[in-house]
Amino acid sequence: MSVMTKTIAEETGGQIYQPLLCKIGSKRVLTPLETLFRIELPEGRELGHRPGQFVQVSILGYGEAPISISSSPTRKGYFELGVRNAGTLTGAMHELKEGDKIGIRGPFGTFFDAEKLAGKDLVLIAGGCGLAPMRSLIQYCEDRPSEFGKLTILYGAKTPGDRLYKEDLVEWGNSNTFACNYAVDGVPDGACFDEGQVGLITVLIPPLSLDVQNTVAVIVGPPVMYKFVIAELKKKGLTEEQIVVSLERYMKCGVGKCGHCAIEHLYCCIDGPVFWLNEISGIRGAI
Repeated sequence: MSVMTKTIAEETGGQIYQPLLCKIGSKRVLTPLETLFRIELPEGRELGHRPGQFVQVSILGYGEAPISISSSPTRKGYFELGVRNAGTLTGAMHELKEGDKIGIRGPFGTFFDAEKLAGKDLVLIAGGCGLAPMRSLIQYCEDRPSEFGKLTILYGAKTPGDRLYKEDLVEWGNSNTFACNYAVDGVPDGACFDEGQVGLITVLIPPLSLDVQNTVAVIVGPPVMYKFVIAELKKKGLTEEQIVVSLERYMKCGVGKCGHCAIEHLYCCIDGPVFWLNEISGIRGAI
């Protein structure tokens, strides 16, 4: 089991307990509920994160919340957060303007280990808001394609209008780096959707042609989708040693102190959120 004795923030000199005031460099509306924030650290500092990690975001008077990092560390001078307006803190964040300051602690948690994934064919499966943390790994692969084999992106959303990072999806689909396939649960009357399939994200898995011995699948999305996606991947011949998941829990402190994200003996904020499936097989409540 990959129990960490130090958080990545401690190892890299990041902000562990005291938030660092950082500037909102830019905002980009993704959907009516989601906005992409580009965050700049003072004095041009780098966050020092790895794909799949998260930070704790705070605004004075509104509290603090964990937010996944949605950009790769290969993109220098900033990091990005895709934020859904879903509560007090995130609602207040959406009201902020470019140039305003927010508090940042982190980065925290385990990550998608590029060294272990090197040379592998990757199937990157994201559902809904799961594309936010997955985007950090997609960008990493985009910037270092020679380190990996065949790269496939599968993305599912509720409706065409709910899809995140639409501009990125177009770029990835048009690039020579990725094979991209999309699905939506349904299409509202009068809406147009000719870019993918209608159905749950699992409909995208059976047609895949995989080199089973050299493939790793990475899954990020709402908890309800995991067992169905994993079942389909196992039908394709992948084992639990070839599947990586990022678990969704409320990681209130980020340093394994509060217990809000406990899964039996594991703390999602320091032992996760990224796990190889065989690490958590049999642990009640993990999947």
